[in-house]
This record gives sequence, C-alpha cells and structure tokens, in this order.
Amino acid sequence: MDRGPIAEINLSSFHYNLKLVRRIVNRRPVIGMVKADAYGHGAPAISKEMISAGVSHLAVAFTGEAKILREAGISARILVLFDRYGIEDFFDYNLIPVIQDIKTARAISKEARRRKVRISAHLKVDTGMGRVGLAAGEAVAAAVKIAGMEGIEIVGLMSHFSEADLSDRSYALKQIKIFKEIRNGIAGKTCRQVMTHMGNSAAVLSLKEGLFDAVRPGILLYGHSPVKEQYGLRPLMRIRTNILAIRTLTKGSPVSYGRTFITKRRSKIAVLPVGYNDGYNRLFSNNSAVLVRGKRAPLVGRVCMDLSMVDVTEVENVAEGDEVVLLGRQGSGVIDAGELASRINTIPYEILTSLGSRARKEYIH
Repeated sequence: MDRGPIAEINLSSFHYNLKLVRRIVNRRPVIGMVKADAYGHGAPAISKEMISAGVSHLAVAFTGEAKILREAGISARILVLFDRYGIEDFFDYNLIPVIQDIKTARAISKEARRRKVRISAHLKVDTGMGRVGLAAGEAVAAAVKIAGMEGIEIVGLMSHFSEADLSDRSYALKQIKIFKEIRNGIAGKTCRQVMTHMGNSAAVLSLKEGLFDAVRPGILLYGHSPVKEQYGLRPLMRIRTNILAIRTLTKGSPVSYGRTFITKRRSKIAVLPVGYNDGYNRLFSNNSAVLVRGKRAPLVGRVCMDLSMVDVTEVENVAEGDEVVLLGRQGSGVIDAGELASRINTIPYEILTSLGSRARKEYIH
C-alpha cells in the first residue's frame, strides 16, 4: 500500500485568496512566495497557478528550488532570496539573485563578465531583521558600488519585516523609515528606477505604509492569516489518510511506546499509517485529535515513526479503511493549522511545511 498522508490542495481557494490580496494592494505587482515547496503545497503546481493568474515574480530561497521550477517548464521571473553560492545557476537558469553583500556582487559580476552578459538583480538591505542584507548605515554606498559593477543591473531594492504581525507597530514603522531613507539615498545614483518591496503577508493585511511598489505575500496566499483577524481566507491544504487497523482493547491496556496512555475503559483504538516520519510532530502524542466520520477522535499514546493511534470508541460505525482528516474539514468538523500549531507551541507555517512537503499531493479545483 501507499502509506502516509495525502494532501488535497484546493487551487480554487488559492485564486480566491489572491483576489483578496489584490483588492487590498490595488495595482501593485504580487511576488508569489513559493519557497519551502510553496509552504508545503507543491511549488511546481502552485507556481503554474500563480503564473496563470498574472503574478509578477516567483520567489524561492535557494537556487535548488528554482531549478526544480525551471525543470518543470516554468519560465517566469524567479527571485532567489538567500543564495550566495549558486552563482553559475543564476546564469544557467535565468534567475534573479538577491544580492546581500559586496562579496557576492563581485562574484556575480565576475561571472557576468566571463559570459559577456548582464544579469538583473535585487539588493537586500537589513533594516532591523538582523539576518542578511547590506547594513543600513552602509547600504547607500554599497548599492552605488554594486550598481557600478560590470554585468550587474540593479532592478529591485528590498528588505524584510521583523514583526509586522504585532499589534505594536513601532518597530515595523522604524524599519519603514530606515528603508525609505535608503531608497531615497539610492535614487538617481544607480542609473535607473528600481522596484522597492518589503510587504510580507502581515504587512499586506495591517501595515499599508509598508507596501511600496510590490508585495511579497506568502502564507496569506495559502489561506492563513499571520495576524489575529482571519479575513475570510480559505486554506488550500487538507491532510487525510485512512484507518489501517482497529484494535479493541480491554480496560487498563497500554497504547504505544512508554505506556503514556492507558485505556480507562474497553476501547476501540484506530491505527493510522502516519507518524513523525510524515511530519506529524511527536509532540502531538496524547495532545491532538483527528476527524473520523465528522467527529473528533483524540490521539492516544506516543506518535511513532510510521504510525499513530486514535481513540474511536465514541465514533459510530467506524471501520478499517475509513477516511481520517488530520488537517482541514470533514463534515461539520474542522481542525486548522492554527489549532495544531498552538498545541505544540509553534506556528502554522511549520505545520504546513512539515505535513505538506512529505505528503502525496492531489490538486483539486
């Protein structure tokens, strides 16, 4: 049998979410974030939907992700956000590097000169994330220097918010101020007008000052809000599997490793072919639920590498082979990524990427 979870990805929900984003950002270009396998939703398929819907650019973390898209026949403009070492790949696969430092810029310029071509690039400035990018105090001078390097054409300027999802917007507004100062300092010194972008999903929803020329929504397109309000978003992902076996256990019977769950009554325990190898976190042990025949069934015992157990004693007419939903809707029941994230003290991003990337995918409209 094919074991493990199946991820149903609803592409109609993607288009609904994209329309919502466009209503908010007006005519600004949308840069679609498809890094981390499109947040677990399958980057090639999602990228094709984005392109068909007129998304301006795609964005990935490293060149390896971009190569997968090119090999899938995707010819759209692709930004590579973090890679400093895939220099030849930038040229071989017609990618747009995001330059974060002088050293990388020199390496790109050297390769461009060798090939006798020009490559378009965006500059990344660090306005307070403290991760990567040209230091704010040196960004203008560095940008001018990079723009003067042979073979490089600077077409974009970007930064990233540290906490645009917080109700206290003071730090985000400080980052915006720094970014504007850098943008204004660069204006007219890099030979052309550049596209500025800083707005992630949280900024799209709650920080209009940070939208600039283009926006970079990520989790928003996949149907989840990074802020408290949900805005009627439609999640794309539904994770399901089927009951592998049902055991009837007497009162006082242990379930799974370490005997962390002991039945308190005669119980029906369903065994699911999903474990932490499939991205179903071990911290869900005795700490989550699934949907069976539209009813919640608690997870019992420790999540194993390949299997998990749920108590289906209260589920009428349950049978081996029945569908089980780990994430999403079944009947009137729903288990969303926010709920699963809160159970193990993480964020929906991790739930989606962990479960989605390892699941077999089925795309529906």
